[in-house]
Amino acid sequence: MTQGRPGGAAWAPLWEREDELAAAAQAVEELCADVTTAGGLLTFSGEAGIGKTALLSEVRRIAEGRATVWSARGGETVTSVPFNVVRQLLQPALVSLSPEEAREYLGDWYEIAGPALGIAEPGGRRPDPQGVCEGLVEAVSRLARLHWPLVLVIDDAHWADQETLHWLAAFAQRLGELPVLVVVAHRPGEALGESARHLASVAAAARSFTTLRALTPDAAAGLTRATLGEHADAPFCREVWAVTGGNPYESVELLAKVQDSDLEPVESSADQLRGLNRTARGRGLVDRLKGLGTDATRFAWAAAILGSGFSLDLAASLAVMTDDDAASCADRLCAARILVGGDEGLEFVHPLIATTVYRSIPGATRTAMHGVAAAVIARDGQGAASASRHLLEVHPDDDPDLVEQLRSAAAEHLAVGAPDAARRCLERALREPPLPEIHARVLYELGCATLLTSPATTISHLREALSMRGLDQGLRVDAVCRLSQALVHNDQLEEGLRAIDEESARLDAGPARLRLQAVRYMWEGIHAGEEDSPGRSRRLASLAGPLSGRDNAERALLILRAFDAMTRGENAELVVELCDRALVNGRLAPGLGWTDTEWSFELRLMLGGSYAFSDRLDRAESLFTEAVRAYETAGWSGGHLALSHAFLGYVYRRRGRLHDAERSLRESLRLADRVGQGLPMHWEAASMLIDTLLARGHVEEAGAVADRYGFAPPSASTIYVPDAPSVRGRLLLALGRTDEGLNELEATAKALTARGQYNTVLAPWAYDLARALAHEDPKRAAHLVADARMQAERFGTDTAIGEALRCAASLETGARSVALYRQAATYLEASPCAYEHAVARVEYGIAADSVAELERGLTLARTCGADGLADRALDHLGLVRR
Repeated sequence: MTQGRPGGAAWAPLWEREDELAAAAQAVEELCADVTTAGGLLTFSGEAGIGKTALLSEVRRIAEGRATVWSARGGETVTSVPFNVVRQLLQPALVSLSPEEAREYLGDWYEIAGPALGIAEPGGRRPDPQGVCEGLVEAVSRLARLHWPLVLVIDDAHWADQETLHWLAAFAQRLGELPVLVVVAHRPGEALGESARHLASVAAAARSFTTLRALTPDAAAGLTRATLGEHADAPFCREVWAVTGGNPYESVELLAKVQDSDLEPVESSADQLRGLNRTARGRGLVDRLKGLGTDATRFAWAAAILGSGFSLDLAASLAVMTDDDAASCADRLCAARILVGGDEGLEFVHPLIATTVYRSIPGATRTAMHGVAAAVIARDGQGAASASRHLLEVHPDDDPDLVEQLRSAAAEHLAVGAPDAARRCLERALREPPLPEIHARVLYELGCATLLTSPATTISHLREALSMRGLDQGLRVDAVCRLSQALVHNDQLEEGLRAIDEESARLDAGPARLRLQAVRYMWEGIHAGEEDSPGRSRRLASLAGPLSGRDNAERALLILRAFDAMTRGENAELVVELCDRALVNGRLAPGLGWTDTEWSFELRLMLGGSYAFSDRLDRAESLFTEAVRAYETAGWSGGHLALSHAFLGYVYRRRGRLHDAERSLRESLRLADRVGQGLPMHWEAASMLIDTLLARGHVEEAGAVADRYGFAPPSASTIYVPDAPSVRGRLLLALGRTDEGLNELEATAKALTARGQYNTVLAPWAYDLARALAHEDPKRAAHLVADARMQAERFGTDTAIGEALRCAASLETGARSVALYRQAATYLEASPCAYEHAVARVEYGIAADSVAELERGLTLARTCGADGLADRALDHLGLVRR
């Protein structure tokens, strides 16, 4: 800050900030020019006291009267309060909206972003943090259009809470399409971990990034004379600069003290400046505070404990004094330039003062005051979550009530989409420690809180919880299921299976044991490296055979049996019948819905996949459309939504809606990219997109997707739908890398045969391999096709049989080839797979030299979006017509 003394004759101007102010003025000018003008982001960085706050104040002054200006500020003692800064920022808009107006204006995002903003009660389900972040982005975007032109100013962003910085990093990416100017100031190197990553992302998105420098000697001299008078001589001005190092805050404070002391600004007084400067921060500031009296010191301590924007009555309660005494202390502290009044209550004049005062409180006293602050806030009706930042600072003392308060706070944090805040509360509760009878429950809650963000941490907490007494049978089974999920996602499948087996051995036959068995079969069923797949299939068939689907454990086993039968190529009618038995009136049963967490998400994907590859694309599309809608409504925009888009896109691919498929699959990869890099879901979605692009005839694009996502061995040890190695083999052949393609398909054949997986639609490696071998090894090619036809007949769908006939036709010549193509086209016309039908029609037309069939195939290809197939049909039509 570079203002002069508050209350003086005039404010000292900002010095050596002309370029920064010009950039801000230009940005405001452009913003206000037209509602369609895109906004922007300005960031200012610099050490403490370098003038960031003063610069932002001037930016606000420039914008006020021309634009709506909302401001917020991070605080060193409130970084653990989720959504604190974004709530500050939006408070003017939120206060002006009634609950009904907010619900109407925010629409579907009200339920997602409302709890985080404190304007709606949390729903019954735990929200996805990424979805909450997106909800906040959309909420602010809508408010921006309502309040155009809008300027958002965030000071001390290095002390903003992690959830706000997550939102800010995401919002920065939208500024190119919004009429909003965001201005951010922060200290470099202060933020840590995820907060530092988000802040770096914000800086990278800025149109202007400026590191503020200390004042030059000339600027320090100008500031000195502007404050003390033109008679300040050069040696004195030079000493002001030397003592403060050109730090604007220290310069202003020092000059104010010179005024207070009636010191003459001449060379003979210069040696006294160093002593005066010591009272601006550190020990000197503490001594100055003590000089104001015991009551004022105690009130300042209370202010430092409460943080910025505190109310007089809360500080009075914490300092244990009357309102009148508190008001008197506040006046003295304001006169001493320690506190200042504002729209949001009292706050420290500068963060350096707040930090110094907070750290000057004796350790035991500070801890005790945090405990009292938690009680004061609770009595004020602000809730456990608001009090939790103080509870985190209290020393462990075997206090059962504190443990319960922290558990309640954690539940509130989870309910608004702040799992990291919940984790901090539960970790602190463990240090209390909890009573023996609830210790395991706290560990279980902590494990659940970290499941989506840190599987390794979840594993540790749940294992410890299971080693203790205190979990009833239902919670123990749930803990084991979650533990196994975390282990599988951490690439520790064998340990996950072992945990299930150990718990199953403790239980008698019944729903709890059946649930564990179902989870075990599920993890085994998606593991590509399983050693005894045929044996597992027999055991699963025996277990699921008599089940009617009377509860969700039985329904889960029916889904797993259906998926296993589908991958093995058993009769499709059996697969569909098993899937239908797992539903209730044709819908997912209560507790098995897409956003229900008792059963792993993969189970529903298996159900939809089983329908899709059994020619029941209508039911598969309905399921995955419901999944996308359910996750978007609930604000789950991470891996769950990404995979839902992927599977819905693949259903479109199977239906021959290739444009829709590509769009949905690219959206899936966009969502997956935000979750992380190199995840199994990337391979899943990339495999589907590559398959779709190959169907469209866009081979080079397919190759680019493969390169971007590392679509090459080794892959993760999970089963992909469709079979990813089969897709990769076909891609390599299409790219002309024949030897590599053949090797990939041969390896795929060996792996799938060993696992007993013979579904020729799910994994059509035999057809690609047979076509590639047709000239050099026609005998083997014929054998492959004959075997594939047998498997297709066994599975029994029109798609499977039609594709087998089409491949067989490609190995024949003359009338035999034409007859097989005719049969293939007939079967595929009856199937729901329009692209495969289009291919069969074109190939039938080529084999028969039929203009009618080629034109029919051309129409189908264009309808599907199969550009390469359409070109092929046109080429042959030209030849036939000539």
